[in-house]
Amino acid sequence: MQTKKNIAIIGSGLVGSLLAIYLKKRGHDVTVFDRRRDVRTVEFSGRSINLAMSNRGWEALRKVGVEDEIREIALPLDKRAMHVNEKPLYFQKYGKEGEAIYSISRGILNRKMIDLAENAGVVFKFEEKVWDIDLGEAKIFTGESERSEWKSYKYDLVFGADGAFSRVRHKMQRQSRFNYSQHFIDVGYKELTIPANADGSHKLDNASFHIWPRGEFMLIAMPNLDGSFTCTLFMPFEGEVSFETIGTEAAAESFFSEYFPDIKDDISNLTNDFFKNPTSAMVTMKCFPWTYQNTVALVGDSAHAIVPFYGQGMNAGFEDISVLDSLIEKYGDDWERIFKEYQNSRKPNADAIAELSYRNLVEMSSKTANPKFLLQKKIEKKFSEKHPDKWLPLYSRVTFSDRPYAEALAIGDEQRTIMEKIMKIDDIEEIWDGEEVENKILKALNKSELSFK
Repeated sequence: MQTKKNIAIIGSGLVGSLLAIYLKKRGHDVTVFDRRRDVRTVEFSGRSINLAMSNRGWEALRKVGVEDEIREIALPLDKRAMHVNEKPLYFQKYGKEGEAIYSISRGILNRKMIDLAENAGVVFKFEEKVWDIDLGEAKIFTGESERSEWKSYKYDLVFGADGAFSRVRHKMQRQSRFNYSQHFIDVGYKELTIPANADGSHKLDNASFHIWPRGEFMLIAMPNLDGSFTCTLFMPFEGEVSFETIGTEAAAESFFSEYFPDIKDDISNLTNDFFKNPTSAMVTMKCFPWTYQNTVALVGDSAHAIVPFYGQGMNAGFEDISVLDSLIEKYGDDWERIFKEYQNSRKPNADAIAELSYRNLVEMSSKTANPKFLLQKKIEKKFSEKHPDKWLPLYSRVTFSDRPYAEALAIGDEQRTIMEKIMKIDDIEEIWDGEEVENKILKALNKSELSFK
């Protein structure tokens, strides 16, 4: 058992709420501060991307006893549905039988997590803005504005779970030898909606993650429990085909008619929502260290914001909490050691999933419609099924296992090198499922220094 601490968490999002549940169940007093209104009292903003819960997220929820309640608001997706113009709809299974990612509305999940935390005894202070923090003293200062009178609160520990533009991290950045970088990609996103049918059923297959790959841009759709789909259009901010060039309702109608004719009429309030909903940016943020002495630590996006193209942002944040809790179990009251091992173990994995997420933008928008790429995936799947001890596809290693992200990146790079050689074999389209290809992969693996188990 740990000595009871008085702990503040800055940020009531998904990771902050989960951390609050973990710490409360460890016997600590926990208060969560958020500058925003209680998400349970507001309409959703039209800037969300549905979440894809996978193994790492479920494990973190299971460990603290809330998995079953969250599964009630999730829909399993076991495959991609590929919508390529002038080609029949086709499906790509994600993994083995029974393996699926789960679509969850961010807003609905956040509301549920706050409810669960409050039920556990966590105190929430909404619309209370944290403007400064004394790192060594674990003291936070709140007020209406930076120039208004501030109120101070003294805690034993403070956790920053306040997102990519964290106020807690901002104060840590002023410390000597604090490394920080942020990179905005040139692609933005906009939320749209496909409503349910009149009887409440889904207009598209509700066990699929739907993708319309169009090279430099793409549309995705994930199902909701109410029969609707949350759609997200990813597209460059500027360029020949971009958000910049769609400035009128007529231009929007023309764009969707040309590139998404199969779904255009199903998207509700198309032109209205296109201009009403914001065009949002995406950033990769890296920093180190994540902790200050034995008093302050960053978790989730505050420490490692990533782009959403692997569906791992929430899962990585939840895994932060699970790892942190394991170290709490191991080291008890030695918070300085807990924090040090936490940041040292998580930082390489955060960097790895950031890289993988960035790469997956290209795969989703371009490669998934490429016949050569699809053949490569068939070869990998067949070989993996025959030699599961020798080859686990990268996507499965990231999504359906708890192996470190850094390991997945390293092994995935080795697999990619092998498959680049395989795809250069003469007549690969005709002999892809034969012994020659299988033996060449086996030979390449025998030369590899990496363990593929």
